[in-house]
Amino acid sequence: MLNEDRIILMTRMASYEQGEGRGNVKIGNYFRSDYITVQVLKSIICAIMAFFIVFGLYMLCNYEEFLKNLYQMDILAFAKDVLTYFCVGVGGYGLLTYIVCTWRYASAKRSLKQYYHNLKKLGSLYNE
Repeated sequence: MLNEDRIILMTRMASYEQGEGRGNVKIGNYFRSDYITVQVLKSIICAIMAFFIVFGLYMLCNYEEFLKNLYQMDILAFAKDVLTYFCVGVGGYGLLTYIVCTWRYASAKRSLKQYYHNLKKLGSLYNE
């Protein structure tokens, strides 16, 4: 005989496994600090590359003006400004990534906890 509660629960769990559950299981396989560290390092590397690309394009577009003012400008102040923009940009992006990944990890763990609870509930329904 078919049990409607069991069928509903199995359908809900199968839907979770096919959709959101795949990503949550991958996240759940990491320890919290490992997951966040890997994601932050990846984002910092990408932010550094993006900064150099944008800075290179900026210098390419303003190359003539830069060469005209090269002898009149303070090179140390220019380098300090570029370094400040670099640190603020990369640091801000790293901090934003840390916040997002912390939230994403906590959300995945909550979701997996509910999934495992449903597994136990399904097991108890089979034992009845």
